[in-house]
Amino acid sequence: MRAASEQSLRFLVEKWLAPGPSVPIHVTEFSRTRLGGRRYVRVETSPEAGSRGLFFFRHDDGCWCVFPPTADTPKMFTQPRAA
Repeated sequence: MRAASEQSLRFLVEKWLAPGPSVPIHVTEFSRTRLGGRRYVRVETSPEAGSRGLFFFRHDDGCWCVFPPTADTPKMFTQPRAA
């Protein structure tokens, strides 16, 4: 089980984007997913080497992740074969 601090958006932004003290971060987009209506945020950082950005998705348990909840992942359905 992860600590509550490891589920926060701030923790994940620092982990994945590693912004330095002089590199600002910006929320460039926030909304809800089409499937399920769950929250997501796009965060960017602009260091001298070039900008980087990631989407973070809020899961039902309240934690933020870099992948969408499985309920929001599109699935392919196949038709059953006729006998």
